[in-house]
Amino acid sequence: MTSFLSRLLPSATNMIRLDHTHVLSTFHQYKASAPVRVKKGLVNTMCTALEVHAQLEEEIFYPAVRSVTQSELIAKSLDEHHEMRRLIGLLRQMEPEARDYDETVATLMRDVMHHVADEETLVLPEAERLLADRLGELGMQMTKRRLQLVAPRSGEIALDMGRAASGNSLALTVVGLTAVGLLVARRTGHLGRPKRNLGRL
Repeated sequence: MTSFLSRLLPSATNMIRLDHTHVLSTFHQYKASAPVRVKKGLVNTMCTALEVHAQLEEEIFYPAVRSVTQSELIAKSLDEHHEMRRLIGLLRQMEPEARDYDETVATLMRDVMHHVADEETLVLPEAERLLADRLGELGMQMTKRRLQLVAPRSGEIALDMGRAASGNSLALTVVGLTAVGLLVARRTGHLGRPKRNLGRL
């Protein structure tokens, strides 16, 4: 079952690229002139996606890369994650009406785009060269860990995506795919039963 799933799931590097594409497409939907509800939903969606993405890289992907190379790129990536988390912390405490909200979102966007460019041109090709035979297994580990991280926040994620959607069929599709992914994971035994947390709904 393990080797079968590792063939079905994206490799670690392709999963990272998919995460980048998702976050960048969310960035492109953000407009300073959008209604407050939509702005808040988009920002919360991108912040959660970035938090999960960074945790997956730090727990699984970066240690694997470090095991085969002493690249300075990982240290730089970790510094960029730290700055990203600082900006996310600021945004989580702000409301969209705040004077510097749009500016803070723009700074996060710029930092993430720079980080994505570095990873996709330097880190991922290096990982594909040095870890080719392990990328499927790493992708499976990252998928399992992602489901563990996302499951307790699924209500929050769906609410934010609903706010952000505002008639956007792409966002509604992502909500649906997330729900299907959680269901499949539960049925294949890769995700335990979630704890009920009615206080967050």
